[in-house]
Amino acid sequence: MKLLSLVLLAVLGFGLWVRLAPSDPVRWHVSVGDAGNRDFAGAVIRTVPAQPGDMARLDRIIRDTPRTVVLAGAPEEGMVTYVTRSRLWGFPDYTTLEARPGVIVIHGRLRFGSSDLGVNRARVEGWLTTLAAGRT
Repeated sequence: MKLLSLVLLAVLGFGLWVRLAPSDPVRWHVSVGDAGNRDFAGAVIRTVPAQPGDMARLDRIIRDTPRTVVLAGAPEEGMVTYVTRSRLWGFPDYTTLEARPGVIVIHGRLRFGSSDLGVNRARVEGWLTTLAAGRT
């Protein structure tokens, strides 16, 4: 019984840490640099051609995503970082949009663990599909 209590306390403590750990904009609201298109175990980078107004449209699409808030920046500044939390545990994923001449760079990445099982890639590609559908 004592072991079960300790395990439950550890799980509860971990859950609270994941949900309450501060998100430091200095660490997460950063340019990805020379990006291209890459997939990682816990991250994704997409560089996509941009039309006028795409940054603002993509910002609206992302803000409409459940459990997503702005961490830092704004479309007018040319860079915005968002935090999207998983439904069950509230794991934070960070996504940064950066406007560059003729393109938008999107960098989605996890904070905890070493693999997101493709969640960031699926989320980013879903946003880009919605953006493309709105252009027609």
